[in-house]
Amino acid sequence: MTAIDLSSPVAVVGTGTMGQGIAQVALVAGHPVRLHDALPGRAEAAAEAIGARLDRLVEKDRLTGAERDAARARLHPARDLAELADCALVVEAVLEQLDAKQQLFRELEDVVGEDCLLATNTSSLSVTAIGGALRSPGRLVGLHFFNPAPLLPLVEVVSGFATDVTSATRAYETARAWGKTPVACADTPGFIVNRIARPFYAEAFAVHEAQAADPATIDAVLRESGGFRMGAFELTDLIGQDVNESVTHSVWQSFFQDVRFTPSLAQRRLVESGRLGRKSGHGWYDYGDGAGPAEPHTAEKAQPPAYVVAEGDLGPAAELLDLIREAGIQVREDEEDHGTRLVLPGGGQLALADGQTSVEFRDVVYFDLALDYRKATRIALSASQDTAPQTLSEAVGLFQALGKAVSVIGDVPGMIVARTVARIVDLAHDAVAKGVATEEDIDTAMRLGVNYPLGPFEWSRRLGRSWACSLLDDLHQRDPSGRYAPSLALYRHAYATEKREGTS
Repeated sequence: MTAIDLSSPVAVVGTGTMGQGIAQVALVAGHPVRLHDALPGRAEAAAEAIGARLDRLVEKDRLTGAERDAARARLHPARDLAELADCALVVEAVLEQLDAKQQLFRELEDVVGEDCLLATNTSSLSVTAIGGALRSPGRLVGLHFFNPAPLLPLVEVVSGFATDVTSATRAYETARAWGKTPVACADTPGFIVNRIARPFYAEAFAVHEAQAADPATIDAVLRESGGFRMGAFELTDLIGQDVNESVTHSVWQSFFQDVRFTPSLAQRRLVESGRLGRKSGHGWYDYGDGAGPAEPHTAEKAQPPAYVVAEGDLGPAAELLDLIREAGIQVREDEEDHGTRLVLPGGGQLALADGQTSVEFRDVVYFDLALDYRKATRIALSASQDTAPQTLSEAVGLFQALGKAVSVIGDVPGMIVARTVARIVDLAHDAVAKGVATEEDIDTAMRLGVNYPLGPFEWSRRLGRSWACSLLDDLHQRDPSGRYAPSLALYRHAYATEKREGTS
């Protein structure tokens, strides 16, 4: 099944921001485009807005004047659904209300031809449920664009329970012909991105709710150590706290209140107070006049240790040993010990976050996971009230000697980046095992849809296939609510690897 021919008209119903964006994508690709909105005058206003954006593309040399004029000539507001009768594809982008979408598609079935492909841009509703109201649900598919649609490349092509393979394939090839990067997924709550991205927000909020660190510090660690484009607090302020919480709540409810997707009480309070983020002038951060940027906690200068003793290779943090040597600090290796720690001159230990807490041990400081320890500009450390001041000071001084800013947070298991990445990896493995999408499509979706530095499976291969399972198992022992219990898919993945490597 090939893409819809460029000579065939495409319609977009619903002319808000997303509807306009999708219409622009189809228009620039070369289709005649019809715009319809239930409110009088909205389609005409949307056509004018799209025309203005085409003008800006000409100004930026991304479109020629002739191409703009031809596109404008192909764009037509439609006052009545009957004007969509000859369309080969109709994309719905109306309110996220199941009954409204079902009613629209029932009306469209009475208008368009039998070979017309119907698509919903829903981000939170079931494609299966929307299609359930149709006489021919097999031709309904999800085409979930990301905002702004003309700029972001990802499109989730969602097959409902009754969607025909030919319909899904046609939608996939059409999105690709429009210059997008489509990924195929089954109709599951949150699809790919909104399902697997939940821990990025949830774990940051959980660390904050545990009073382990403030939002500015958590965001800085996620950016400067984890390699994420934005931190969870600044990103949800940009998205809108009400919008982000609504998606989280929808996924949680759709999974029958699965504890792994439990919404944040702190975020609920923000929404209740009207602090919705940038659009309201205040969210996690203050955006009012005169408000400066919130600064992360950064430790004061400390003396680096003269040497460290390496017990093992530090696992995913092995490159730290080279960085320590390059900083002029002696690394003594304990060849008889097979651990993964650094012993400091005062006798304390420095260990990579593993899901345990510092208070459980005699004198241990944990350091967080980094995407790239050489490029990272900040490292988080955690210690308990029983940690010797000398041990913490030596740990701070060590990372400062490597050119890193240091943020000391509370004694939370898994810290910030490590627990976030482990949970993302777990949900990704669970999604593949349940037939939601392939590993490749999940990695593509998370890189392009939410700008993650690596896809979950790329993280997993880099960190070791049993790393996430081990960390989550330790977390689960300390929080037996089920939130951190490794999925059966991740457990099988890690256990099979251990057996092959002869370590079980």
